[in-house]
Amino acid sequence: MEHLPQHIEALVFAAPQPVGLEEIAEVLEEHFGLRFPDEQLIAAIAELKQRYQHDQHSFEVVEVAGGYQFMSKGAYHQTIGTHLRQTTQKRLSRSALETLSIVAYKQPVTKSELEKIRGVSCDYAIQKLLEKELVTISGRADTVGKPLLYGVTSRFMDYFGIKGLEDLPTPKDFQQPENEIGEPEAMEEE
Repeated sequence: MEHLPQHIEALVFAAPQPVGLEEIAEVLEEHFGLRFPDEQLIAAIAELKQRYQHDQHSFEVVEVAGGYQFMSKGAYHQTIGTHLRQTTQKRLSRSALETLSIVAYKQPVTKSELEKIRGVSCDYAIQKLLEKELVTISGRADTVGKPLLYGVTSRFMDYFGIKGLEDLPTPKDFQQPENEIGEPEAMEEE
């Protein structure tokens, strides 16, 4: 087949994880209605590898984890690392953190409940938290208008390094004297 390497290239490019030879063969068999021999697939993959070895490409086809995947070449790792540092260092705003903490403790919670607690609009904060996948829409409330309900995600747990919601600090954790800064005030005698 004339364009076999391009079909494999598209498949490897679109896959979120490495694509194994057997998976490539199954996809192509279903698409074209015929089974390609492993030797023909391996030759097409070798052609792809050869094509991306040239300096004009910043990535290559690599065999990893029992499959094939596009990866950036070593010469570009520092540039990618700089980008990743810049994007991951962006912190949550104070309003987003306040909104997120309310969602974590009160979930499932509607936007109107959030706004009642905070006293301000939460549209922007909710949008940012949804984009960062820290909050998700968990359903609809059984009230007038069926407003959306929000809850935290497993990414929230990863972000804050906790195993589950039961690991969230309780209000009494914030009131313990050992968590206070400075000297305790002396009590006045009457």
